[in-house]
Amino acid sequence: MTVTDSKPGLAVPLQRLGARGTRLLTAVGAIVAPVVRAVWRVAGPVFRTITAAGWLVLGLSLVALVLSAVFGWQEFTYLGFILLASLALCAVFLFGRASYGVLVELNPRRVVVGDRAMGRMVVTNIGTRGLTPTRMELPVGRAIAEFQLPAMKPKEEHEELFAVPTNRRAVIIAGPAESVRGDQLGMLRRALKWADAVDLFVHPKTVRLAPSAAGLVRDLEGQVSKKITNNDIAFHALRPYVPGDDRRYVHWRTSARIGQLMVRQFEETRRSQVTMILASRGDLYASDEEFELAISVTASIAAQVIRDGVQMNVVSESGVWRTQTVTSMLDASCRIDPVGRVYPSIRDFARERTRRLPAPSVVMMIGGSNMTTGEYRSVESLFGQDTAQVAFHVVAGAQPKIASVAGLTVITVGDLSDLSRLVRGLS
Repeated sequence: MTVTDSKPGLAVPLQRLGARGTRLLTAVGAIVAPVVRAVWRVAGPVFRTITAAGWLVLGLSLVALVLSAVFGWQEFTYLGFILLASLALCAVFLFGRASYGVLVELNPRRVVVGDRAMGRMVVTNIGTRGLTPTRMELPVGRAIAEFQLPAMKPKEEHEELFAVPTNRRAVIIAGPAESVRGDQLGMLRRALKWADAVDLFVHPKTVRLAPSAAGLVRDLEGQVSKKITNNDIAFHALRPYVPGDDRRYVHWRTSARIGQLMVRQFEETRRSQVTMILASRGDLYASDEEFELAISVTASIAAQVIRDGVQMNVVSESGVWRTQTVTSMLDASCRIDPVGRVYPSIRDFARERTRRLPAPSVVMMIGGSNMTTGEYRSVESLFGQDTAQVAFHVVAGAQPKIASVAGLTVITVGDLSDLSRLVRGLS
């Protein structure tokens, strides 16, 4: 049995009505949105001065006044007005001018995990009037350092020292400093920001390796490849001249002998190009300590490769590290955190992150104890047979060893102090 619409003509009016409604809402939104933004520019700073405790008191006062109006209970009338009066009284503490010049310094700006880092905050009254005592808050990482500033005369300085915790690798942001005005009950708060934030880089622990990574990175400069090029050092053969060839490479003696222009061909020479692949997926590591060990292994090897002047790239799920200098590489390592499953597999991750990089002559893969040999081998298959490949299997507390699995060199690292000896064992 076929069911038909008894009123097919209703569809067109409904569509037209829906289109008109959409246009109407769009027009209303275009008018209302600027008004809302303008109102918020004025009212927003006022609302931001009310803390969670202030909103609670305001809400209770309104509830009390509503109950008083409905039931006629004078007790709730008194309660409502007392709460509103307390908010009004607290608002008095928000008034006052502030004219501070704030300088935040960290010394040093880069430390190794566990090293001491000190900070200094210098506050100056840059105005022409004296300032009343106030509180200055300085965010340091996830913590907030609070300083009570005394009354300050014009041009007077006040210095505060503070220590920065460096018990874990991170980029710790100090600042911006905020001067805080508010009541003692914490219902209202007005904060003004001064100075800019300063970064403190807490580098991972590293060990110094032997030059050229003791056999890990062979200097391929001058080694001949099988690729033929028109401009290089190693002579390969002669071929007939083609329009567009550089005349500097014409072999004139042979050309004169056979009566035809002949140009030289060369075999391309190569320099070392190192690619380090750090798997930073959290489920590949048994613990945070093991992940930090993998970061330290990666940074130690990368630092030595950079010192040797070898071209290199370091990649992880979050992207390509900056490796122009040892310092920039260590700074980049501070920003690496364990991630979830960003890519379907380790192979997909390695292929995606390295496909735009220069073809490597040496590939180093670093992973945790939960990374299998099959996953190392899957990455190995992405590169040619001429590419030397080494896998670093980071297993916290394991005995150091070097093994060969189907032609892939696998180095098990259980402690950072073992790395130098293991790398020397490859030479």
